[in-house]
This record gives sequence, C-alpha cells and structure tokens, in this order.
Amino acid sequence: MPTVRDILAVKGSQVLSIGPHATVLDAAMVMNEHKIGSLVVMDEGYLIGIITERDILQRVVVPRRDPGQTAIPEVMTTEVVCCQPHTPLEEAKGVLKNRRIRHLPVVDEMKRLCGMISIGDLNAHDAHDHELTIHILEEYIHGRV
Repeated sequence: MPTVRDILAVKGSQVLSIGPHATVLDAAMVMNEHKIGSLVVMDEGYLIGIITERDILQRVVVPRRDPGQTAIPEVMTTEVVCCQPHTPLEEAKGVLKNRRIRHLPVVDEMKRLCGMISIGDLNAHDAHDHELTIHILEEYIHGRV
C-alpha cells in the first residue's frame, strides 16, 4: 500500500516556511515567487500554523485589509491538520477531501516537520500509477509480456 513516504521520496522533503513576524504581503511574494499555494508558519523550529491562498483571499482580500500591514498570525490557520510519513495515501486523500484542504504537512513521531504533500502531488501519483497500468496492459495485449 503506497504511503506519504513514497511521494516524499520523489518530491523531496523541502518545505518553504515563513516566520510569525512577517506580513501577508511577504507570504504572498514568497508563494508567488515559488509558484506554491501555501507556506507553513514556523516559530523557533515549531509548526505554529499555515498560511494559504484561501486564507489570504478570505481574511485579507475580501475584508480589504492591507497585506503589507497585516501580520501572518492574524490570518493564518492555526489548527493545522498533519499526517505522518507512514500514512497511507488513501487516508491522506480522504483527509484532504473531507476537510476541504489542499495541503498537508508531514510530521514525524516527534512532531518535527519533514515534508508537505498537496492534492496535486496525490493526483500526480495516481496519474503515474494509471500510466504504468496502461503500459502493462498494452504490452500484454500486444503479446510483448
């Protein structure tokens, strides 16, 4: 059964983060530069929140707050849903679907951040598996197996 660890083995464990003293504008600039939809908020090595595109839209843009004057802790999500490397991919998919979130930080047994997966990562993994199955079936049909 594939696990989150399988995705991290391909994707890597690098996670971009931002500190609690940064502004929403700072976060948006980092997300835009790296073409990502979220940043984990770290304070002295601890995961204290996550700031996402949705957080920025709902809590900054719509209320017309100044992103250059709004601190990350004022608008970040503090109840961060996480998974572990041994979490089955089906379980991770269920969490993302049921909670209506797109990013899932991965923490180890000591609650240390060791990666991040997204719905896009899960979809890419599924697509790769489907392509492999199609290839095997085509080889079988054409008698090359």
